Amino acid sequence: MSFKDISQIAGSAMSAQTVRLNTIASNLANAGTSGTEETAYRARKPVFASVFQNGGARVQVLDVISTDDALAARHEPGHPLADEDGMVFYSNVSAVEEMTDMMAASRAFSTNAEVLTRIKGMQQDLLRMGEG
Repeated sequence: MSFKDISQIAGSAMSAQTVRLNTIASNLANAGTSGTEETAYRARKPVFASVFQNGGARVQVLDVISTDDALAARHEPGHPLADEDGMVFYSNVSAVEEMTDMMAASRAFSTNAEVLTRIKGMQQDLLRMGEG
């Protein structure tokens, strides 16, 4: 595997983690928002895949999907978004899960950034060896 291949894998992984972090930020921004059963915000999660082609590999974001977890329903008949039964629905975002996911995504991003830094250092060492 060449330095170019390793750099491509690490770079695509960093891009995927950026999508993951942006999705988490969107989820956290919408935590606790209300709506009808049809319009309430549903937590979103990215779907990743490993792609192998032409002897190389990369990480690809296939889609960002909404979760099917149940919405929180509360009886609030005076709320402007209450349905005919007086129910208001709140997002299914779990702040604890999102923060945990954020920490994992941040660590994965940092790890791949470190891989790129080490690749650069190894390339520089190889160039210095050629000078002597």
